[in-house]
Amino acid sequence: MKNTDNLTDNKAHTRIEKDLLGEQAVPTTALYGIQTQRAAQNFDITGVSISHFPDLIKALAMVKAAAAKANYQHGLLSEEKLSAITDACTDLIQGEHHEQFIVDLIQGGAGTSTNMNANEVIANIGLKKMGFEYGQYSHLHPNNDVNRSQSTNDVYPSAARLAMVFAAKPLQEAIIKLQNSLAIKGKEFSGILKMGRTQLQDAVPMTLGQEFNAFASDLGSETARIEDACLQLCELNLGGTAIGTGINAPKGYARLAISELATISGLPVTLSEDLIAASADMGAFITFSSALKRLAIKLSKLSNDLRLLSSGPRTGLGEINLPAMQPGSSIMPGKVNPVIPEAMTQAAFQVMGTDMTITMAAEAGQLQLNAMEPLIVYNLLNNARLLEKSIRMLDERCIQGITANKARCAQHVENSIGIVTALVPHIGYENASRIAGNALLSGSGVAELVKQEKLLSDEELAAILSPDTMVSSI
Repeated sequence: MKNTDNLTDNKAHTRIEKDLLGEQAVPTTALYGIQTQRAAQNFDITGVSISHFPDLIKALAMVKAAAAKANYQHGLLSEEKLSAITDACTDLIQGEHHEQFIVDLIQGGAGTSTNMNANEVIANIGLKKMGFEYGQYSHLHPNNDVNRSQSTNDVYPSAARLAMVFAAKPLQEAIIKLQNSLAIKGKEFSGILKMGRTQLQDAVPMTLGQEFNAFASDLGSETARIEDACLQLCELNLGGTAIGTGINAPKGYARLAISELATISGLPVTLSEDLIAASADMGAFITFSSALKRLAIKLSKLSNDLRLLSSGPRTGLGEINLPAMQPGSSIMPGKVNPVIPEAMTQAAFQVMGTDMTITMAAEAGQLQLNAMEPLIVYNLLNNARLLEKSIRMLDERCIQGITANKARCAQHVENSIGIVTALVPHIGYENASRIAGNALLSGSGVAELVKQEKLLSDEELAAILSPDTMVSSI
């Protein structure tokens, strides 16, 4: 005799939902529905679901709430349904139920699975608030009500753009904090003379403070460039529906929805001038990616410079000391590695590499839509978070704890041939070249040889080679 206990138990914990392809059993307690479940079954790719990015869920909820309010004003939703939808969206904006967004970020369908995940979750939260059970969509439908006057093709890119703007804020804050920490070190090291270097060869003297001030200045424009990219992201195609013609949306809906979204999000969102062009255009995403790549390149250069300046510590440059964060070797006792700059550089490489992925995905769109948009969204949201977290790591666990090796800096200046450059205006290029060559061959100091040849008096030499003279700013 067949045992039906498990079958009965399974039925007790599931509900049956239907779609175009047939029926499926969905967990009774799930806020998502059949289309979300199908997507989760189809796209097990990255292991990174929508729930990993709360900003995207909040942005989706804001778009859905704005759409509901615009539909209500056009008489397309009852007050009861409007309340259910907007209350559900408020819950999501406040961080509730995010675990119900189970679809992988990389998916086919140009984001349809993400949009339906939002539609089904909002519908089921709304149903509960209306006093109905999950899945009783005759009272509040994911498509007919939550997705009314919308398409994935205007909802998904609009929400994605908002999510990137939200993600940019903590990133900008992290950049500013890192810049301030570098400037503090610049002030702290202002009196320490050292050798500057070009092409890894001795150049001319500078102060360690000038070097760190330059690091800080180099990051100065990055927040502004990210802000400019965010302004481009605030131009939306919401209301264009399927391809930008606004099919199934009432006249005037688009501007009304954008106005509501501006109020809900607090962002300066505007409606694209040409919604058909905007539906396929990935330009703002490319600009944002470029800003992140530019920042990543600068952070990698900074990290590599810190590794060089701290190298050794006894057989390298050793001009600064990075804070020791962990033992550096399983075989070499006493070794401490520059693990924080190394990790920062790896994060930067990831951003640089995925910028090419984003470029290729942006180019791959055809005609009125780009089906590769989920890949762009996945990488941009991940890159913004990756940079923000790695910048905070670099700042808090490296920059703030850096100390100067004053004796080593002074030793490098004293032993350098590079200070001969400061003598060129006073003894001529030929004499300076001869002095430099003799210094290299004999191991003698530049100042010592100048004195021997009586090219300058002790007083003149002291004045020319004084720190104030050699590192004065223009």
